[in-house]
Amino acid sequence: MDNASSLPSEAEQVRRHQVENAVRAIQQKKPLPEIDFTIHTMEDGTQVSTQERVCKDVQAPAWLTPTDETFYHDETREKPNILFLKQHFYREGRLTEEQALFILGKGTELLRAEPNLLEVDAPITVCGDIHGQYYDLMKLFEVGGDPAETRYLFLGDYVDRGYFSVECVLYLWSLKIHYPDTLWLLRGNHECRHLTEYFTFKLECKRKYSEAVYEAFMESFCALPLAALMNQQFLCVHGGLSPEMHTLDDLREIDRFREPPTHGLMCDLLWADPLEDFGQEKASEYFLHNKVRGCSYFYSYSAACNFLEKNNLLSIIRAHEAQDAGYRMYRKTRTTGFPSVITIFSAPNYLDMYNNKAAVLKYENNVMNIRQFNCTPHPFWLTNFMDVFTWSLPFVGEKFTDMMIAILGTISAEELREDSEPASPCPVSPAMPSPASQDPESIEFKRRTIKNKILAIGRLSRVFNVLREESERVTDLKTALGGRLPAGTLMHGAESIKDAIRSFEDARRVDIMNERLPPSHNEVVRQAADERQQALDRAVREVDGDKKLQTLSRKLSTDRK
Repeated sequence: MDNASSLPSEAEQVRRHQVENAVRAIQQKKPLPEIDFTIHTMEDGTQVSTQERVCKDVQAPAWLTPTDETFYHDETREKPNILFLKQHFYREGRLTEEQALFILGKGTELLRAEPNLLEVDAPITVCGDIHGQYYDLMKLFEVGGDPAETRYLFLGDYVDRGYFSVECVLYLWSLKIHYPDTLWLLRGNHECRHLTEYFTFKLECKRKYSEAVYEAFMESFCALPLAALMNQQFLCVHGGLSPEMHTLDDLREIDRFREPPTHGLMCDLLWADPLEDFGQEKASEYFLHNKVRGCSYFYSYSAACNFLEKNNLLSIIRAHEAQDAGYRMYRKTRTTGFPSVITIFSAPNYLDMYNNKAAVLKYENNVMNIRQFNCTPHPFWLTNFMDVFTWSLPFVGEKFTDMMIAILGTISAEELREDSEPASPCPVSPAMPSPASQDPESIEFKRRTIKNKILAIGRLSRVFNVLREESERVTDLKTALGGRLPAGTLMHGAESIKDAIRSFEDARRVDIMNERLPPSHNEVVRQAADERQQALDRAVREVDGDKKLQTLSRKLSTDRK
C-alpha cells in the first residue's frame, strides 16, 4: 500500500513529460534570424539603404529652423541672409516666428515710406501674378536676371491659390530689404484680409507659423504701393482703370493704408479688367459693370485710349488675369501704334491645372521683350494643408463599418430569403405599437433596437463612403479651385470631374467662380454646412433604399432557433 502510494500518478507523469518537452524545446530553440533594418528590399528585388535618400537628386527637407548666426546677413543683424533663405525655402524650411516677423517688420517700414505711385526707370523687368508658386519664382529670377544686377517691378498677387505663399512673400520682402532702390512691389487684389481668409493664405500662415505672423502679413500688405509710373511712359498697376481716375494725381491722393474697399478708385486699381472684346466693342460706354469679378468695372478700348492721351502715356501694363501664353497684347492705340494694354502673368501652370506658360516683360533701351518660361516641379500638399491622418479618416471609417457589416452578414442568401416577408395581395393597415414593444425588457423592443443599430451601421458606412468618394474625386479639382468647387460640378458624377479640365480654357471656365469677390465668412460657413448636410441626407436615402441591408437587419433582429 505504501509502495503504491509512493509511485507517481498517471497525471503527474504526463505533466512531468510535458515539462521535459518544454525544457527540451527551449534548449533546442533555433536562434532568431538577424534582420538588418538598414537595408530594405523593394518589390523589384533591388535593395536600398534605409539610412540614405532613395531619390538622391531630391534634397532632404530642412527640418531645423536656422540660428540667428545663419539667418542674418552679417553681424549688424540688419538684413537677412538671402542666399541662405533661397535654399532654405527651396527645401521647405521654416524660420522662427521672430525671424519671420523681423523680415515683415523691416519690409513694412520700407514699403510704408514709398508713395502710392512709384516712379521707376528703365532698364526694368516687370512681373505679374506669383500666387504662392515659390519654385516658379526661382525660375523667374533665372529667366529675368539676378535681383542683385536686375531692376524688378512686381505687380501684386503674391499669395493664395499656391501652397508656398509664405515663402514667396518672405523671400521677396527680404530682397526688398537688400535692394530697396531696385526692386519694387505693388499691391494686388489678393493682398487683403478678405481674400486670404477665403482662400489658402491664412490657413498656410497658421499651419506654418501662427496667427500673429498672419496679422503681420496683413499690416505689411496695407503698406504696399498701388501703382508705378515706368519711364514716364507706362502706368503699371495690378488691375486697371477706374471711372474715378482722370489723372495720375487722383491716384496719388488715395489713402492706401487700409483694407481695400469693394468699390471706388482703390478697388478698381486692384480689380478692373479690360473688356473681353477689347478694341471691338459694339457699345460706346467707357466702363461696364464687371460681372465676372462681382465688383469694379470692365474698361473699354476707348477708355484706355482716352486715359493714355490725357496723361501723355504709351500703355497700361497690368496683371490680374491668367494668360495661356503668359502675356497678352491688346489693340494698339491710334496715335502711337503701341499696344494700349499689356497683361503679364508670371505663374506657369497656374494651380497645377492651367498648363499655361508664364512671362516677364523686360524693357531696356526703348525695346520691350517678353520672356516666357514653363513650370518647375514642386513638393505636394494635400488640399487646404490637410494632414494625411485627417485626409484618411473617411477611408478608414468606411472600411471599419464595411467590416462590421460583413461580420453581421454571415447569414446565407437562403436564410435571408426564408425570413423575407411575403408580399401581401391586399393593403395592410400599419400595425399599432403594442405596449410590450415599449418595454425595454421585452423581446420585441430588443429586436427593434438591434434592427435600428444595424441600419445605423449601414447608414454610417454609406456616409463614410460618400465622404471618401467625394474627397478622392475632387481633391485635384479643389486644389485648382482654392479648396472650393463651383456649384454643379459634381452633378454629373465622377466622369464630369475627370473631364472637367482638359485645356487652358477649360480650367479658366471651371475656375471662373473663384475670380469673383468672395462671399463673407458667414456665407461660406453656411454654404459648407448645407453641402455637407445634402451629402449626408443622400447617404441616408441610399441606405434606406438598400433592400439587402433591410433584409439583413430584419433577419438579425428576429429570434432564430
